Amino acid sequence: MRYGIIGTGAIGGFYGARLAKAGQEVHFLLHNDYDYVLRHGLEVHSWQGDFKLEHPNVYRDTHEMPPCDVVLVGLKTTNNRLLPDLLPPLLHDKTLVVLIQNGIGVEADVQQMFPNVSLAAGLAFICSSKSEPGVVRHQHYGSINIGNYSCRDTSLIDKLLAELREAGIEVNLVDYETARWRKAVWNMPFNGMTVALGCQTLDLMQHPLSRRLIWEQMMEVVHAAQAMGVPGLDEAFAEKMMQMTDDMVPYSPSMRLDWDFHRPMEIEYLYTRPLQLAREAGCPMPRLEMLEAELRFMQDNR
Repeated sequence: MRYGIIGTGAIGGFYGARLAKAGQEVHFLLHNDYDYVLRHGLEVHSWQGDFKLEHPNVYRDTHEMPPCDVVLVGLKTTNNRLLPDLLPPLLHDKTLVVLIQNGIGVEADVQQMFPNVSLAAGLAFICSSKSEPGVVRHQHYGSINIGNYSCRDTSLIDKLLAELREAGIEVNLVDYETARWRKAVWNMPFNGMTVALGCQTLDLMQHPLSRRLIWEQMMEVVHAAQAMGVPGLDEAFAEKMMQMTDDMVPYSPSMRLDWDFHRPMEIEYLYTRPLQLAREAGCPMPRLEMLEAELRFMQDNR
């Protein structure tokens, strides 16, 4: 299939590069480092092995890109206002758009922008960053779950899964609601806490008080999801997320990097939306509500 990547950063850059390395036709939208990648290529420095795309298909403008069968959106959700301009040139009647983005409620809002477009959620479990031109640093993990949101042609989803696996990416098809809320079990505690306390994941896990607070925040997400009838979330899953974090390299999640590089933080979809849904279900998350207030204060007073 032909792939388009909107947002060639730590996530879109990694998965797009792996697909291209495996022989798929991939077209990358770039912004600040377009000239660098055009001249020098796109590098992935990975714990699974380094590689480089010498001459990737790169563009400054989606109007110069061809229509694609699958579009992977790796933009920050704070930039989704750009999608009405960026996305239409890449679409044909059967294009699948996969939103590899953080938070709850993303697909519903994008579907309002594009009522007839097939959408899926991409939930990446990966430690990666891109802090210099043309270089993605893949530090740990790398799997991705796909949750079908509105794609009626399930054969297209099946083909996507097969081609991701051919590219050496661990991928699973999961229930959409379960996938989004499972990702929130990790995202909501660690993204905000690393910003509020100015630390990395390892620091939070090694101090007994912050470790306990992380666990309590995880269980708030689990209980809220259960109150909404979302399947597949329980204490055992939260324990798995704690163990996964114990095993990973010291890591700065995406929100911490956004804060460090003076970019807007993704508070709306990572915190405000799920907190609102939890309150409506009669299961508020007070610890995470406090964290959201702290993040709003920090961003508004920077």
